[in-house]
Amino acid sequence: MSRVRTGPVLGLIAQLVLLAVLAATVGLGVAGWLAGAGYGIVLCAVLARGLRRHGGDRLGPADRVTFARAVLAGGVTALVVDALDAPAPLAVLVPLTAVALALDAVDGWVARRTGTASALGARFDMEVDAFLILVLSLHVAPVVGPWALAIGGMRYAFVAASWVLPWMRGTLPRRYWRKVVAAAQGVLLLTAVADVLPRPVTAVLVAVSLALLVESFGHDVGWLWWHRPARTAAALPAGQPVAAVESVPAPQSVPAGQSVPVTQSVSAPQSVAGRSRREVVAPERPLVAHQPV
Repeated sequence: MSRVRTGPVLGLIAQLVLLAVLAATVGLGVAGWLAGAGYGIVLCAVLARGLRRHGGDRLGPADRVTFARAVLAGGVTALVVDALDAPAPLAVLVPLTAVALALDAVDGWVARRTGTASALGARFDMEVDAFLILVLSLHVAPVVGPWALAIGGMRYAFVAASWVLPWMRGTLPRRYWRKVVAAAQGVLLLTAVADVLPRPVTAVLVAVSLALLVESFGHDVGWLWWHRPARTAAALPAGQPVAAVESVPAPQSVPAGQSVPVTQSVSAPQSVAGRSRREVVAPERPLVAHQPV
């Protein structure tokens, strides 16, 4: 077996072992088995495809931590689906979810520590987070109301909208508040899942979680709309490419008879809708893919 496929297959085996342990301890019905095993198979296939597309030959250290989180999320999925028609084993569900959420802070640290950060790892981490939040919102919806499903579905609605609206496929500047909101989703939903507070208080916590998410997504959608290509192109002078940055010779004093090097130039900021072109074309902060959760 090639090394590209070894990691995902081992993860699938770990997923099935976890499901067997849950079945032997707290019990797992047919629905839970199907949900957990189906999740593991899809996870294995998608990750193997991602490794092939990115030319990787194996999972890095941080990817292994993320994969451990993904396996735990599969266990949470099995328990939540199994609890649709029976009480959930909170003594197992809550710790399993807590560990999966806590490891979210570990994989990033490992990636930075080992210098193995990658686009695939970031996307893998984001997808695991999004799916776990979706499962948790599914679990709390019967308690607080079906509106809680909007928490888990918002990120997928954003992705679906980007298929229809090209301007939503743009990149977003780094925003620390986005990370705060993502962490808050897990903490607030875990508190709701634990069922340790009165139902009205739990409903308020979930409503706060939804409000934070709406603000975060609303801010990002607004930023993408304001910086959409059509608007930027309209603000530029006629016939001027969006990505162009003009240069003019840098004024300097030189001795008589000595030519000025042609390689020396300075960017010429030009006003574009009240801002310089350098702000539009080359923001100071790097742009990253949207990670709302």
